[in-house]
Amino acid sequence: MPNPEAHRHNQNRSSKSRPSTSSERPVAPRPPARPRVRLRQLLRVASVASGIQFGWALQLSLLTPYVQQLGIPHQWASIIWLCGPVSGLFVQPLVGHLSDRCTSRFGRRRPFILAGAAAIIVAVIIIGYAADIGWLLGDTDTFRPAAITVFVIGFWILDVANNVTQGPCRALLADLTTNDPRRTRVANAYFSLFMAVGNILGYATGSYSGWYKIFAFTLSPACTISCANLKSAFFLDIIFIAITTYLSLMAAKEVPISSSAAAHAEGGAAGSGSTEEAFMWELFGTFKYFTTPVWIILSVTALTWIGWFPFILFDTDWMGREIYGGDPNGGPNYDAGVRMGALGLMLNSVVLGITSLLMERLCRKRGAGFVWGVSNIIMAICFLAMLVVTYVASNASYLGKDAPPTGIVIAAVILFTILGFPLSITYSVPYALVSTHIESLGLGQGLSMGVLNLAIVIPQIVVSLGSGPWDQLFGGGNAPAFAVAALAALVSGLIAILAIPRSGGQKPRTRV
Repeated sequence: MPNPEAHRHNQNRSSKSRPSTSSERPVAPRPPARPRVRLRQLLRVASVASGIQFGWALQLSLLTPYVQQLGIPHQWASIIWLCGPVSGLFVQPLVGHLSDRCTSRFGRRRPFILAGAAAIIVAVIIIGYAADIGWLLGDTDTFRPAAITVFVIGFWILDVANNVTQGPCRALLADLTTNDPRRTRVANAYFSLFMAVGNILGYATGSYSGWYKIFAFTLSPACTISCANLKSAFFLDIIFIAITTYLSLMAAKEVPISSSAAAHAEGGAAGSGSTEEAFMWELFGTFKYFTTPVWIILSVTALTWIGWFPFILFDTDWMGREIYGGDPNGGPNYDAGVRMGALGLMLNSVVLGITSLLMERLCRKRGAGFVWGVSNIIMAICFLAMLVVTYVASNASYLGKDAPPTGIVIAAVILFTILGFPLSITYSVPYALVSTHIESLGLGQGLSMGVLNLAIVIPQIVVSLGSGPWDQLFGGGNAPAFAVAALAALVSGLIAILAIPRSGGQKPRTRV
């Protein structure tokens, strides 16, 4: 007597072996089976995150104040940061798609990581010398259009390069831990740990005001002390990213996929031989295959980044402006506040690193969704507390005259430090969840990281366009953007706790 269950099972097996058509689920090529990767190898592969994040830390702590010192008003400073999410909207999914199919003898991910790291080095040189180049092109002390133009070009190159590098880094870790959700969480925790290391070193570098004495050649008629400190910090970044990229690429023993496997997936996913058509089909066409948990993860990620991005844009500016009462172009208080903000972010990264070591155990005991939700609620409470500190500082009599009271500075630094816990969760849990859920859909890990990146960059675009004018509408400070951030973080935390199942970190069942 025929067995209908066995018949359906055989049909499913045969359907997987057939080339996919435009109406079927796109399937990315898989690398050959490999033995379980040792933890120390994962640790070395993830080390490149510290080099990338070293530059990000300098960018996040110093560049918003720096663009204002070049003459860009506060309400337009966030527009400069628009290049990051806009480039991420297109670059990271495209790079993920291309790396899924790369047939280089060096592997699928490593060529993109190397190219991205090289582009980062070029970008930070351009940014560091923007004022000098502008001076040669006719800028003055009070009018610097050329320096601003060069800075924006370098900034765009830097953000594109960061997006080229980060997606393949995450995808490489996912490749090395395929079919092992626990190892995937561990690998992403390692990545988060090295991001913390890079942050600590980067923020420590940004908080030190004497680099211009060590690298005396960075001083010039166009580049004063604050500019020379920035330039010196970027030279250190170049050295660090070169070392960590080398360590990571040497540790990652990728097995190249065959050109026939890449061509098979390329043609099957799009129904044609066109790379562009295949990319567009896979990026937008895969949405219909997403299960409800995937959509929940993407929604929580989007709300989380509506919460984080105002803080990332204006953290050190908030310390210099609202806490120290300074102005980017007037008096020493603002620079002192920026350095104190960088110190707070360094402590933030210490907590981020400690949390990364405990990440896998926390998620295993309490569930990834619960941990993520609690961390977002803590983030909302911290943003509300920042509004309270802002109110207290604005009603004090020291603003614009003296250094702030010690108690107010300590409160601000403590809030920066506590935010390291939810930031660690944001840097690891969403990536692990999406990686394990998307894997069962037959998509490449590079493309899955690109899809998750869409849930990050679209909210960043909204914040970049709206936070400056929104802040200006309510008086020109940073408090209105932080209020929106607190609300988004609270909502995302509640959704994560209530809607992401306790088994969110495990591999889901799939329907065939």
